[in-house]
Amino acid sequence: MAQTIGNPGTWLANVIGRTGRHVAASTSRLGSEDVAPPQVQTLSMQDIRGALRDGWADFQASRSDVMFLVLLYPVMGLVLMGIGLQMSLVPLLFPLVAGFALLGPVAAVGVYEISRRREAGEDAGMLSALKVVERPSFSAILVLGLYLAMLFLAWMAVAMTLYSVTMGPGAPASIGAFLSQVLGTGAGWTMIVLGCGIGFVFALVVLAVSVVAFPLLLDRKTGLPVAVETSVRVTRQNPQVILAWGALVAGLLVLGSLPFLLGLVLVLPWLGHATWHLYRRAVK
Repeated sequence: MAQTIGNPGTWLANVIGRTGRHVAASTSRLGSEDVAPPQVQTLSMQDIRGALRDGWADFQASRSDVMFLVLLYPVMGLVLMGIGLQMSLVPLLFPLVAGFALLGPVAAVGVYEISRRREAGEDAGMLSALKVVERPSFSAILVLGLYLAMLFLAWMAVAMTLYSVTMGPGAPASIGAFLSQVLGTGAGWTMIVLGCGIGFVFALVVLAVSVVAFPLLLDRKTGLPVAVETSVRVTRQNPQVILAWGALVAGLLVLGSLPFLLGLVLVLPWLGHATWHLYRRAVK
């Protein structure tokens, strides 16, 4: 029998209904342990190289799809930068851009799904990647994403407090005056050193709890506590490798931010695919 195009409204209603049922069913599994905590593997620097290589292969195979999926991330970053260029918010411009990377794992969820589908031999197009909402642990993914968003807001609050304590509560007269004050005074260098140290702690927390948590939630019917615990165990068992991975990710994100965050359209999907393959090497 020939297939025909149904009523678009009915189709949309069915999709929304199925998504709602998936979310409702998975909500009850946020804290469950449907599977035993997975076994964590010992990693080496060779695993990082292998993950980057396999991630690049995935990127080459689905370039247009994943670039479209992550396009919103640099666009949002540019909007935030535009807001930050208001004189009263200039002191928060660097913390805002640096802290925005804390949300990178959330932005790459669709990329993880494409790698999962390619590995399973399923359709890995852009629209199929959006079916991540139908994964059994999608509600847990949402909660973990909200957790990272709260960490981002906490980082911005800390940065604002640090600026007020070291430089004073007043807004700078101009961007040039602000740079002179920051780079030419002891208070400015105190803010830089303390800010970098505190920012490193925030980044380390995000790395530890999410390095394999998002791919694990996509891959298995597991609860959020198990996914986060597994991610932390991977970090504790492989501290040097995970720190090297975090430094590599940070460096590539910095390069991808030039110019005007547009390079992230290439860097973010590559890192997303590579993160999936690192997860495959880290969790048995």
